[in-house]
Amino acid sequence: MEITIGVRDVAREITIDSPLPAEELRGAVKAALDAGTTLELTDENGAQVFVPGGALGYVRFGSETPRRVGFGV
Repeated sequence: MEITIGVRDVAREITIDSPLPAEELRGAVKAALDAGTTLELTDENGAQVFVPGGALGYVRFGSETPRRVGFGV
């Protein structure tokens, strides 16, 4: 699932592809926002992203279905 994170006072977005299901990701984001702790995510390649919960501007979840490539229907 593709996740885009907007950080306050930073012009660029952080985009990662996470192997976790949507509900688990939503729970991690909600917990970081509620408790003001660090949001810790790992992408499909093992790279880690740490964002302080208080610095989160927004989190956008992409579609759970993979994008299709090509011209077929």
